Amino acid sequence: MALPACAVRALGQPLQPERGAPARTTCPRRHSRVEAELAGSRTGLVAASVSPGPPRGVSHGFPSRPLLDEPLKASSSLAGASRVPLFALLSRSRRRRMHDLRRRWDLGSLCRALLTRGLAALGHSVKHVLGAIFSKIFGPLASVGNMDEKSNKLLLALVMLFLFAVIVLQYVCPGTECQLLRLQAFSSPVPDPYRSEDESSARFVPHYNFTRGDLLRKVDFDIKGDDLIVFLHIQKTGGTTFGRHLVRNIQLEQPCECRVGQKKCTCHRPGKRETWLFSRFSTGWSCGLHADWTELTSCVPAVVDGKRDARLRPSRWRIFQILDSASKDRRGSPNTNPGANPPSSTKARNTSKSGKNFHYITILRDPVSRYLSEWRHVQRGATWKASLHVCDGRPPTSEELPSCYTGDDWSGCPLKEFMDCPYNLANNRQVRMLSDLTLVGCYNLSVMPEKQRNKVLLESAKSNLKHMAFFGLTEFQRKTQYLFEKTFNMNFISPFTQYNTTRASSVEISEETQKRIEGLNFLDMELYSYAKDLFLQRYQFMRQKEHQDARRKRQEQRKFLKGRFLQTHFQSQSQGQSQNPSQNLSQNPNPNANQNLTQNPIQNVTQSLRQGENRESQKQNPGQEQNDSNTSNGTNDYIGSVEKWR
Repeated sequence: MALPACAVRALGQPLQPERGAPARTTCPRRHSRVEAELAGSRTGLVAASVSPGPPRGVSHGFPSRPLLDEPLKASSSLAGASRVPLFALLSRSRRRRMHDLRRRWDLGSLCRALLTRGLAALGHSVKHVLGAIFSKIFGPLASVGNMDEKSNKLLLALVMLFLFAVIVLQYVCPGTECQLLRLQAFSSPVPDPYRSEDESSARFVPHYNFTRGDLLRKVDFDIKGDDLIVFLHIQKTGGTTFGRHLVRNIQLEQPCECRVGQKKCTCHRPGKRETWLFSRFSTGWSCGLHADWTELTSCVPAVVDGKRDARLRPSRWRIFQILDSASKDRRGSPNTNPGANPPSSTKARNTSKSGKNFHYITILRDPVSRYLSEWRHVQRGATWKASLHVCDGRPPTSEELPSCYTGDDWSGCPLKEFMDCPYNLANNRQVRMLSDLTLVGCYNLSVMPEKQRNKVLLESAKSNLKHMAFFGLTEFQRKTQYLFEKTFNMNFISPFTQYNTTRASSVEISEETQKRIEGLNFLDMELYSYAKDLFLQRYQFMRQKEHQDARRKRQEQRKFLKGRFLQTHFQSQSQGQSQNPSQNLSQNPNPNANQNLTQNPIQNVTQSLRQGENRESQKQNPGQEQNDSNTSNGTNDYIGSVEKWR
């Protein structure tokens, strides 16, 4: 059914929304389609556009119903038809959706407007404050040129740069993960380089009581004299890294000469052809591969006294001969009791016949990590067959020290097989290598019961470790570096690096396996607990001593400044007493006295007092008492000025 011509003319004009209807802020896509269809009907296709059928947005399967709340009547006037909004032609669900979209759009516009106005107000206030500051600073120069315009441009540029930096910082460091956004970066600008590497608590609670002599380790190491550092290298404790630090990363007057492709370096004393370091990377394995405490204390004095310079490394036959003679000398000594105190023999063997002082050092590691690391190393084919294990002048027999494998090596062995071998030297290796094995009959297990043997070995290892010049822990690299530098007064070039991921840390073991490893290394566990306690107590003691020395130095500087102030004050008092040059010449026979006072400002206070007394004794006039009163008044004034200065 076609509409009359008047209706076509009425619909040809653009439809206007009703007065009560809200203004549109957006135009959805479907709404645009309806307007396009209505616009196309203006050329005479109105009948086709209003053909019978359900309106747009109404399903064909349901009976059509009017879109408006009240149905449009055919008898409605043309004016009423012209006032019908296009928004009313949509379905109710689409109208609700468009209403929500419009409300969100209005909220976003409101937020953007508020943000824009807030930033504008902030920029205006910042500009006002900075303008006031610039006017205070550059006030006298405001008359030169257009200072206001330039300052406004400069302030605007600074504000824009600040906002740009804030935006970039938010993109680079979102949230609070960035270190620059934390308050700790402002509260502690200089962090402690020696803080705990394992992120443990800063306050350490000691469990052992040590004397001041045990904690204070200060070795007067004379590198130009006869002192020698002996490094006891225990397997898989990080000794290789520490040994390289000793030859490549230490500040010396004559550094070690290390050539490319060679493991050993030449570490000579300044002006001599003698070595100051007895280690793997300086002298090689002169006393055997990974020599223990028993071997080193017997071999090093004989090697240093008998072989020097190029002859420092003897042959295996020479090593046996040296150790045999040393063991005979030891058996001839009266101290042959297995329960004797090890420190006495230790101190006796710390010097040689030629008067050289031997300073033993070593590195320890957590027993479980060290055990797993050694197992992984054995899996790759390591055997340490070249180790001599010489004790009491002879190596152990095959019955005393059986082998855990039959082939050339033990490569590829599982962890269970590695733990099941009762003769495995990896068990309690650190206690065995740090103790004096001659106290328990070396490797002969039939000398004493096992319980007594373990007790003697543990006490010997603790005593030797405590009386060593230095020992470090693998888990505390920076503290190890600090204690070595303070002990020997030798500084490293670059700081040590703490590696938290090692081959041992990559091994995943169960809790039961870990307990079994701890049981196999129960002596090492107790020794490591003792060593860690002693190590951390020494570190705390040295840090406190360093702070006390720094405080004492600051007090001495204050005293020096007070002395200078006192001396300048007495100089001013003595110069104020002289009224005219003629009186000064009559009272001072030496014409250069005043020049010396001005040319030598740093003099002792007692000297200034004596000079004042000499001047007063040379004066023979009735105004002497007045000068004394002036001097006393000046002293009182000085005391008051010092109190104000403090």
